[in-house]
Amino acid sequence: MPRSGPHTRINEVTKVADKPTPKNQPQPVERTDGKRVPLPADATPQKAGNVRATRRKFGGTQAQIRGALAIYKYCAWISGTFLLLLVVEMVTRYIFGYDLMAGATNASTGESVALGWLNRDTGNLTGGLNISTGVLIIHGWFYVIYLLACFRLWLLMRWPLPQLIVMALGGVVPFLSFIVERRIHRETVAQVAANPKSAKRY
Repeated sequence: MPRSGPHTRINEVTKVADKPTPKNQPQPVERTDGKRVPLPADATPQKAGNVRATRRKFGGTQAQIRGALAIYKYCAWISGTFLLLLVVEMVTRYIFGYDLMAGATNASTGESVALGWLNRDTGNLTGGLNISTGVLIIHGWFYVIYLLACFRLWLLMRWPLPQLIVMALGGVVPFLSFIVERRIHRETVAQVAANPKSAKRY
């Protein structure tokens, strides 16, 4: 009868540890981003097939993504429009020397001018609202809102950093925001439709 001792027990443990894993034993599933999904402690072969469905491609629900996309669309068009107005304002101010004024007064006659051009050299108009300066201020503040909208959508879609940079440039390069918005909208809708179960749920 073989003796049982410490060495015998160690050998038995070693043999158990060296046994190959059964083929039906659940294994970690490879994600599309290269990371491995750890299995829960109570994993079974039946549950292993559900691991792939737990990966999340997006950082929010489809409703959140579509809402962020709508806000981004409006911000892109408003920011792009004010950028074009800003280009016109820069041309009239720094090339021709004029600002657009509203509710000003003619400096020589004292008559009220509902809408007119202020000659920055002669000062033909006094008082009133400088629309040219207003366009500059509005575009500057709204560009901040546009950046926040870009960041929100970029964060939910989990895009790479270069995508955010391209979206941000849309607010400073004339006409680019309209082009980028169309591409972003098309790409977002396509990705959400192609991955209906990949949105994060709370």
